[in-house]
Amino acid sequence: MKKVIILASGSGTNAQNIIEYFSSNNNITISLVISNNRNAGVFNRISKFKIPSFWLNREAFDNKYLNILFSQEKPDLIVLAGFLWKIPNSLIKEFRNKIINIHPALLPLYGGKGMYGKNIHEIVKKNGDKFTGITIHYVNEEYDKGLILFQEKTSIDSLDSVDDIVVKIQILEHFHYPRIIEKLL
Repeated sequence: MKKVIILASGSGTNAQNIIEYFSSNNNITISLVISNNRNAGVFNRISKFKIPSFWLNREAFDNKYLNILFSQEKPDLIVLAGFLWKIPNSLIKEFRNKIINIHPALLPLYGGKGMYGKNIHEIVKKNGDKFTGITIHYVNEEYDKGLILFQEKTSIDSLDSVDDIVVKIQILEHFHYPRIIEKLL
């Protein structure tokens, strides 16, 4: 049985989608969900699945606690699903090529600290980009600089609002992210 840990900071739509995708899979299980936000919507979204979950404050996240937890849990993959904190270098070293992230843009465009969610979509709209998309990549020591595993693009119409772009990106994320996770495992 392959074990996946999900880290999420917000509403949890990607986390819920991943959990639902693997709910009937006998070879892959979501063993734990962790958030850095005690009020994150992800907790409500996943409550029906009975998956252990909790939040960590910055001190617990930055110290060796997370490394110890992950070493005991022995995940085959750590999946960032809208997780907004930088992963500690010690964790990246210990779980090299076992931590992946989904980014709501076509990297290397619009990557780096502070580049997430609507922040990106507003810039894409302001710049008049004809395309945007998603990038699934390994996490390394630099924001959004890890090896790209997958990209998919979608067109943007000049009449699309930022909310329209959000919907287009979520459709791509929800379709592709669990499938790439499955492929990696």
